[in-house]
Formats: sequence, structure tokens, C-alpha cells
Amino acid sequence: MGCEVGWVPFGTPGARRSTALFFLFILPFPESDMPELTDIRYAESLDAEDPLAGFRERFVISDPDLIYLDGNSLGRLPKATAALLDHQVRRQWGQRLIRGWNDGWYIDLQARIGAKISPLVGAGEEEVLIVGDTSTNLFKLAVAALRMRPGRTKILTDDLNFPSDHYIFQGACRFLGAPYQVEVIRSVDGIHGPVEALEAALDEDVALLSLSHTVFKSAYVYPMERLTEAAHRAGALVLWDLSHSVGALPVQLNSGNADMAVGCTYKYLNGGPGAPAFAYVRRDLQDQVENPIPGWMGHQSPFDFDLQARPAPGMRRLLSGTPSILSIAAIEPGVDLYLEAGIDQVRRKSIRQTEYFVGLWEALLEPRGYKLQSPRDHAIRGSHISLGHPQGYGIDQALIHEENVLPDFRPPDNIRFGFAPLYTSYGEIFNAASRLAAIVDNRAYEKYAGPAGEVV
Repeated sequence: MGCEVGWVPFGTPGARRSTALFFLFILPFPESDMPELTDIRYAESLDAEDPLAGFRERFVISDPDLIYLDGNSLGRLPKATAALLDHQVRRQWGQRLIRGWNDGWYIDLQARIGAKISPLVGAGEEEVLIVGDTSTNLFKLAVAALRMRPGRTKILTDDLNFPSDHYIFQGACRFLGAPYQVEVIRSVDGIHGPVEALEAALDEDVALLSLSHTVFKSAYVYPMERLTEAAHRAGALVLWDLSHSVGALPVQLNSGNADMAVGCTYKYLNGGPGAPAFAYVRRDLQDQVENPIPGWMGHQSPFDFDLQARPAPGMRRLLSGTPSILSIAAIEPGVDLYLEAGIDQVRRKSIRQTEYFVGLWEALLEPRGYKLQSPRDHAIRGSHISLGHPQGYGIDQALIHEENVLPDFRPPDNIRFGFAPLYTSYGEIFNAASRLAAIVDNRAYEKYAGPAGEVV
């Protein structure tokens, strides 16, 4: 049986046609014999024609039977990273010792990897720097933004933002003292960002608008350009958290005229557990940024050992202490994979995979009590899907302990499934949905108690 080219709908027969997507690809079946979406052969046909399928072999997959759908929390280990770290430890540290700092460890490494990340977020090469962790970067830039807008006293955010971001904003306001405060705008449905309400709240007291570009629970994606423009009209700066966006979808910081951004590298970029973060500041704002945690690495001349703090020009002023070289080096192989694959092609597969999972939800899971807790429109959705269920925690635990599927759980009932296009297969998505259905049918969730506060 030969291959044919055809247009195949993403969605089940009888599904809501307004939500269907269509993609052109090579079918391993004549159209008349095309299997149903709920047939494993459908997933196999998608894997067979996937242009990114070969990237899966470039990751360490020690258990081929494990369905790993938590790359939005911690990405898999690229094989090249293991080899690189072995070289860094044995050759650079083991043999070169302190001389390694002059072999490219110093500022070059942080700036060089930052420059590689820049096209993934639509920034200039001198606008992105690997530095610290996401929370510390957020604190530094939030404080700097408040100081850049004297007379304005508010940080504006929403209740969908990552809780740690809220803690940072609260800490920044305490650090600067009264009358600084955080104003939180609430989402109507807990899924979609309150765009109009945020715009209405942008008044003369707002110094900074800060949001997660892709919301951590629902995967809702904010309209960056629209909100940045609204904030600028009101005289405020904007700080974006890209942690669930970078490596999942193209981000356009420059064309969106974004002021500042932070993001992590251990999710879709596969930089490793707790890998250092990155910061972005638009070029024309960089020398206005005052680092509230100045350190010797952010000094104009760090090896002059001057007792007076004098900030370095550009992004380097955000540096504080000695960088964690091994952790920073581990980021690069994952970034290189994305540059090779192309972020636009990654996004196309991400949309295709999330639409496939939503189609399976409509056919198999919605009738079993699962609720879609992500936007239905892929244009405003990142690369993870959240499903709610009254027995969400028990289902999550049954998936992990009985079905060899690794998602994660966010209270009160939210099971998140992260699709990392460089290594997630369509077959894995089909099998995960089938096992979700089986857990409800056989009531396997009943043996698991409520959340115990562990990483799940």
C-alpha cells in the first residue's frame, strides 16, 4: 500500500468543527482507510512522518517504556551534555584548574550562551545573559524597574502568575519600603489571563506590569505586544517571565518592544536540574538598570578590587557573585538542539501534539469526567495541557506508580502534561490518554490518599 498526500482533520468524527485543525502530511494509508484518532495506528502515522522524530535519539532515555510528560518542569538529559560535563570536569577543572578562567569560563561563557538563546526569544545577542536563578533575576529587575519609575508605587500582576513571582514582588516592595505595593488582578475562569482588566488597572501609580508569558497551570499565553504597548501608554515598564515559553514557542521580545524578561533553562531547554536562568533587558534600558545586589562580577573592572561599586556597562551589570561554571556549561547542548531544529518547527509540532491530545480528551477523557483546564485555542496556548478531575491527585499517582507515565500535579485537581517536541512521540501521547481512561474505568485512583507535599 503506497503513501498518499492528504489533508487530515485533527479532531474526532463529530467533534466541534470550530476547534478542528488541519495539517498536510504524508499518509501511510489511503484516505479511505485512514484510522480513527483513537486508533494507535493514527499516532504511528504521525510519528512516521514527523520531521523532528530523529531528535529523540539525542537524549538519554534509559527506560524506553517510561512515558515522560513532565518536560515542562524538567527536561530530559541531552547525550551531548553528559559528554560536555565529563570534559569540563576532567579536562577544564581537573587539568587546567584556575587557568580555566582564561580559557573562556569568565564572562564569555554566560554571554555566549545568552547570545545563543537570544534568537529563541526574539532578542539581540547583547540583550540576553545567563545569570543567577529566575527568582533572583526577577527580584533584581523588579527593584530596578521600580527605581526607574520614581513616584509610582505599584507592581501590577495577576493571580495566574507563578506563586514564587508573587513572593518576589512582595519582597521587592518590602525591600524598598512604604508605599510600594503589589496589585493582583484575578482571572475570571482560572485559565485565561484577565487582559482587559489588566489594561484597565494600568494607571499613573503603576511602575511595573509583570506577568508569566505562558501561565504555569493552564498554559494560557498572554498577548505580549498588546499588553506591553498598554503599559507603555500608561508610563509603566513591563517584565515578562518566560519560564514556560522559552523552547516551547517563538517569543518576540524586540518586536514586542518588551523592556525586561527572565526565564529558566531547565524546562524545555533541557539545561539540567536547577540550571542557571537568563535575563533580558532591552538595549536602550541596560545602562539605566541599577542592580540591587551588586557584586564583583558586575563591576566595571572586577580584578582591580576597587572598594567602590562601579557597575559594568550593558548586561554585565546584572552579575553579582562568581558564576556556577559547570551548571552554566550544561545549558549549551540543549540550546544547540533547539537552534538546529528551529523554534518555528518546534512550535508547529507542539501545536500538533497538543491538538492531538485535546482530540483524545474529547473522545476518551471528557466522557470520564476529565475537564480541559487549558485554552481550547492553540494560538493562545503553550506546550502543556492541564486536565482537571475530582480524583486528580489519585489519578496522577496511579499514572506514576502503576502506568509508568510521568506528568505532574498542581492543586487542587490539576494534572499537567508537558509535550516537549524534541523527544515526545505521538505514540506516547496516545498511550498516556488510554491509560488515563483506564485508571478511571478500573478506579485505580482509590488507593492513593491526598497530596503529601512531595514533588509530583
